[in-house]
Amino acid sequence: MRSLNPMHRTILVTGGAGFIGSALVRHLVRDTDVRVINVDCLTYAGSLASLSEVSNSPRYALEQVDIRNREAVRSVFQLHRPDAVIHLAAESHVDRSIDEPALFMETNVMGTFNLLEASRELLQEGRGGGTSGESAFRFVHVSTDEVFGSLGESGAFSEESPHRPNSPYAASKAAADHLARSWHRTFGVPVITTNCSNNYGPHQFPEKLIPHMIISALEGKDLPVYGDGRQTRDWLFVEDHVRALMRILARGTPGEVYLVGGGAEWRNIDLVTELCRILDDLSPSSDGRSHAKRIVMVPDRPGHDRRYAVDAGKVTRDLGWSPVESFESGLRKTVTWYLERSDWWEPLRTRVYAGQRLGVLQ
Repeated sequence: MRSLNPMHRTILVTGGAGFIGSALVRHLVRDTDVRVINVDCLTYAGSLASLSEVSNSPRYALEQVDIRNREAVRSVFQLHRPDAVIHLAAESHVDRSIDEPALFMETNVMGTFNLLEASRELLQEGRGGGTSGESAFRFVHVSTDEVFGSLGESGAFSEESPHRPNSPYAASKAAADHLARSWHRTFGVPVITTNCSNNYGPHQFPEKLIPHMIISALEGKDLPVYGDGRQTRDWLFVEDHVRALMRILARGTPGEVYLVGGGAEWRNIDLVTELCRILDDLSPSSDGRSHAKRIVMVPDRPGHDRRYAVDAGKVTRDLGWSPVESFESGLRKTVTWYLERSDWWEPLRTRVYAGQRLGVLQ
């Protein structure tokens, strides 16, 4: 095992029990020799079962802390004195942001503020160890391509794209991006911001499109597709995202922004149809009909962005990262995982989220 950077001995991951966060924590504990501090308040979307393979490691610690609690965040930083922070904790489901926008502002905006302030305090105390007075501390702020709004039929988002959020979720993440930038420019906190495209893979909470469709199909339920189904997203396998974050932490330049995308644009209706095709092969319906027969078109989401696409050229050119998983192979791996791991998702389906539609304006 090895550290990504000899100066990064302790890495604090926020939201480490979530989908992307748990993939990152598993990687750090399994494939490096760093000490990992997982800061997570274990909301409905946090799953300790996703961390079962690493939870007993002496290099792993869980701090059940809500990032909205400034003093609690400060105490964690003072106790563990991390060399790097990878900030993933967020309320992330667009539909829920329509139902509870205040929660998204509190967590995604004020939570980010609290983490940046705790980092600033640590730096003021001389945390670091770089040469020529440069701190080795890094704060990687993980954001989304949704902050840039909606694209037309052509083009792609880049690091120069303006923030034009169209949902409460996107607005809260855009605000957090601006905080991260200003804390670097004003206070010198060595922040690196990433904006990623839609992630998918194992351990994703069932409210998100891909797991929701897989599980609904397995339960013999309708497969609801919003609007005309032509909304387009760029899909990124979660393990590829983790590899990108590791590269950005090790080699990224403070103050810079890096867009991370999978280079796999799919319309929602085509994606759901492809999922049905894979399920027809791996888990045929008991009545012999294609799972695609259960696709139903439902009223669109309010403010639904039409298209996202990400130009990941900068992170490829500057840092040498590119995705290794094709969308077709990653999607099949994902379906297979949900077929094999009903022990993981069935408790969530029965106790936390039964599959009901969210974000419908009354």
